[in-house]
Amino acid sequence: MQKAIISFVIFALLGFGLGYLVFGVIMGDSAKQPQVAQTETKDEATTKEENTAATSSANEDNILNQKGCLGCHSVEALNIKGGAVGPDLSQAFVNVEGKHGKPIQEFLKQPTSAVMSGVISKSPLTDDERKQVLDLLKQASEAK
Repeated sequence: MQKAIISFVIFALLGFGLGYLVFGVIMGDSAKQPQVAQTETKDEATTKEENTAATSSANEDNILNQKGCLGCHSVEALNIKGGAVGPDLSQAFVNVEGKHGKPIQEFLKQPTSAVMSGVISKSPLTDDERKQVLDLLKQASEAK
């Protein structure tokens, strides 16, 4: 029995050591490896800069960013980047009632989902904030 335990420990250490050697040392960390530069035309670079600027300003100035919604959600229809944990809100204005059983105006006051209930209860929206969210989500639903 003692010989089996000793053998197990030795092989476990060898396994971990080889795993570290192969995946940590030999293959290395991909973030540390040199990246191949890509070339792009001046028009592509300008378009990317404009899109980045538009996205950044949209993300910084809107109510969804101010209230922390973009930590989990994004609004692709308006090119507003955010988290990927929650669903994209591009069609939330029209889809919430079918999914949660109440109009979005009511859902933003008292959500029926467990996650959103916790979020909204910790940071409830004022009437003005709710109107801003609704206007933005309506705009997103019309953009797609």
